Amino acid sequence: MKVRFTTIDIVAALAEINLRLVGMRVNQIYDVDHKTYLIRLHRSEEKAVLLFESGIRIHTTDFQWPKNPAPSGFSMKLRKHLNNKRLEKALQVGQDRIIDLQFGTGEAAYHVIIELYDRGNIVLCDYEYVILNILRPRTEGEDVRFLVKEKYPMEGTAVEDCITNTEVLQSWLVSAKPGDNLKKILVPKTCYGPALIEHVLLEFGFPSNSRIGTQFDVTRDLPKLHLALKSADTIMQNIGNISKGIVIQKRESRPCPSGETQDFYTNQEFHPMLYKQHESHPFLELPSFNQAVDEFFSKMESQKLDLKAVQQEREAMKKLANIRNDHEKRLANLHQVQEIDEQKARLIEMNQPLIDHAIQVVRSALANQIAWKEIEELVAEATRKGDPVAKTIKKLKLSTNHITLLLSHPYADGDSDSDSNELNKPQLVDIDLDLTAFANARKYFGEKKNASKKEQKTIESSHKAFKSAEKKAKQTLKESAAIATIRKARKVLWFEKFYWFISSDNYIVVGGRDRQQNELLVKRYLKAGDVYVHADLHGASSIIVKNFSSSNRIPPRTLQEAGLMAVGYSAAWEAKVMTTAWWVESSQVSKTAPSGEYLTTGSFMIRGKKNFLPPCPIVLGFGLLFRLEEGSVERHLNDRKPKALDDEAPSLDMELADEHVSCSSDSESDQDEKKDYERSVEDARTLLSLSHVTNEEEVAFPDTIVPMSTSSSGNQKAVKILNEEEAYTIIGDVPTANKAQWEGKGKEESGKPNQLSKKTLDSGDQEKEEQKTQQSTAKRGQKGKMKKIKEKYKDQDEDERQLKMELLQSAGPARDKGKNKNKKKGKSTEIKKQAASKSAVSHLQKEAVTEETVLVTSEQTQQSTMLSVEQVKNEENAEGDGIEEDVDQPTITDTDILNALTGIPHSEDELLYVIPVVAPYSTLMPYKFKVKILPGQTKRGKASKTAMSVFLLDKTATNRERDLIKSLKDQDIGRNFPGRVKLAVPQSMKPKK
Repeated sequence: MKVRFTTIDIVAALAEINLRLVGMRVNQIYDVDHKTYLIRLHRSEEKAVLLFESGIRIHTTDFQWPKNPAPSGFSMKLRKHLNNKRLEKALQVGQDRIIDLQFGTGEAAYHVIIELYDRGNIVLCDYEYVILNILRPRTEGEDVRFLVKEKYPMEGTAVEDCITNTEVLQSWLVSAKPGDNLKKILVPKTCYGPALIEHVLLEFGFPSNSRIGTQFDVTRDLPKLHLALKSADTIMQNIGNISKGIVIQKRESRPCPSGETQDFYTNQEFHPMLYKQHESHPFLELPSFNQAVDEFFSKMESQKLDLKAVQQEREAMKKLANIRNDHEKRLANLHQVQEIDEQKARLIEMNQPLIDHAIQVVRSALANQIAWKEIEELVAEATRKGDPVAKTIKKLKLSTNHITLLLSHPYADGDSDSDSNELNKPQLVDIDLDLTAFANARKYFGEKKNASKKEQKTIESSHKAFKSAEKKAKQTLKESAAIATIRKARKVLWFEKFYWFISSDNYIVVGGRDRQQNELLVKRYLKAGDVYVHADLHGASSIIVKNFSSSNRIPPRTLQEAGLMAVGYSAAWEAKVMTTAWWVESSQVSKTAPSGEYLTTGSFMIRGKKNFLPPCPIVLGFGLLFRLEEGSVERHLNDRKPKALDDEAPSLDMELADEHVSCSSDSESDQDEKKDYERSVEDARTLLSLSHVTNEEEVAFPDTIVPMSTSSSGNQKAVKILNEEEAYTIIGDVPTANKAQWEGKGKEESGKPNQLSKKTLDSGDQEKEEQKTQQSTAKRGQKGKMKKIKEKYKDQDEDERQLKMELLQSAGPARDKGKNKNKKKGKSTEIKKQAASKSAVSHLQKEAVTEETVLVTSEQTQQSTMLSVEQVKNEENAEGDGIEEDVDQPTITDTDILNALTGIPHSEDELLYVIPVVAPYSTLMPYKFKVKILPGQTKRGKASKTAMSVFLLDKTATNRERDLIKSLKDQDIGRNFPGRVKLAVPQSMKPKK
């Protein structure tokens, strides 16, 4: 199979690129993998995508190629220098397989050098061909170095001219050895490539495998070979004008369950014209060479799946044929044994006197206690004397009490044609000395009868065995065809490149795998109405909960599950400790750092209050989601029906009460696991009782710091409550230059007295304290800003402010207009106690706003509006910042996608494919296929295979479900596991012994 470009392919491709793409500007650059890159070009309404792969190919493409979620450093360098530049020309360097793409003119020009030979390379150069960046640095010899700041050598390799100089061609042929292949001699010395050389040789009458000295004579055939090479040179010069897209195919046959064969075609080669050697092959003709190459490489992966399925089908049919041949061979052997036994019995009957005499002679010798060796000597001596009995004795098997006689038909006529009869031929027969001749004959007849019975039983059993094997082979054919179809029809959803799951209330929860994905999530996918969830732990992922209906608030159960996901993908998993997570609105997340500071990739500013979630044990699960066909979606619309907020009071006991499970891949005992589990529950209740929730007038949720301890004394945790809300928090790494400054500020804040938590604080002191806090934490220029805001909005009431904010389409949920109009400044101590004694989930409810804080709220709302504008700008500039555009971005249709995914398939459902998912175990409780995963020592690969074997052994699984489960790739199953795990299988799914 052809897998890379030849020189003539480069000439044909560059001719079409120069004709169509020159003059277009670079819009964006993406990387498919470390060797393959896409350049998106545009010109007014015309768009095109140029794809090139190091060492392999370059062509335009019309297919959607998967892009890396975060661009590589090489892609960023290309974007920096080539964005908005015009493609001026695309040239071949000499006659080498090297392409020079020039973007821009003059001193602002940049060159992308693409090497399509050997291991290949991609080089970015300036207008003087000084290397700015290189994909694969290397050194050739002492003088040529392909490194940054070195000059790229643009001198092409010189090829000897054999067209105008016949002596050069003659010297090549004379120096060759007799028997060398003519094509192999010419290919490395010319630039035409093996396909074109073979074409012109066939065209001028030379066999394709012509050899020096046999089919080719140098003196006789040299002029004709010279004309053939001239024709090849003419084709090379004009290939840009005559090129088409030719894809050479191969007919393959695959067995079907019905026993018939089905033909299909696989792509083998791509060429700019139909060569003579391919005229008898099936081929596909396309309007241009670029389209042919695009078709060839885009269908390569699906054809590999087809060929793999065909190989499995052939092995199944071969196994079936081996079973059939084995049974036929066994029956033939049994039939042959019957014939031989019958022949021996007949010969014994016809030679009865002779056999009885031989038996009597040997018995007499044995009765006289003659040694066995002497008996053999006596028989040999009698044979030499011509004794007829001794002549028939060929071997004495006295150890087994047998003798071997050579018997023949006593009445056979030598002149007749009886030699063709097997009975007339002499045959060696073993005779038992304990039996008479007739008894020996009866013995052979009995063996023949037993062989006949065995043959009959073999025929009956072979029929059943072959029928079973045929059924199994048909099932294998069906499964392999189904798996190949599933894998080809499978469409990767946009959220599958992240950590993800679907919550119990049908919200999509997505988390980043690394810093780049955290950056991508917030910049590209975090929208108004969404929620950002995080945990203050090393390695914690940035989690967002997508809210496709901004009018509804995200339920507490979903927030709790998202918080458990944030903690699970952090250091808390390996440490086996329980801690808390928190959530904020999307408007509170920003990439704008304080003055004089900067944020690294994956770090964000959190402004305002953080809403802490109650802690719970880290118990995740691994399950399967099935994609439904459109007709089956309606019966599953209530699988994940959201609960009302009033009915959502989460009970820790209910969430922790789980069905009994048994560990299947860890050496720890069930008793130790039970004790650890009960200890975690007790710690959770303790922390839940210590969680601080203030009344509605005060700060709703100050920071709760939960230090982790991995000691064996029950993982005790200390809870410390800060005295005031933070002005901002950085999520991610703090810059090294300012790390001490941040740590110092944290110490100062933690050392302040907890004035806001005092119950005797009256409303007047509280207002002064708030103003004092605002002044102390105000940034540079904020006092003047506050003064201007007070002056500007002094006559504005709450209703007017809310109306204006709605007209401005401010971010954040609308507040209840009449909720705070008649609220008094102070509350009694008893009411405060009641508010403080509410459940820890009360922090998920809407925050109350008093009349004294209207001015502050106006400022915060204005700040939120500024952040929203900032997010819009970030989204508009996402491509320039290195965040690539995803083809399958989340839109309003994502709700339909979620509704089409179910973990509870019915037998009447039509299932398209299956997706593995890792989520909090409480989310997976209704799923049909699920296992619990806990922190353990089993590697994710082994754990995922164990889980899949449990699913396949489930007796309730249908054949379609098993086919879909088998179609999953090993690398896709355990990729979302948080680390080393311990599996626990529900009792309902454990296979019975």
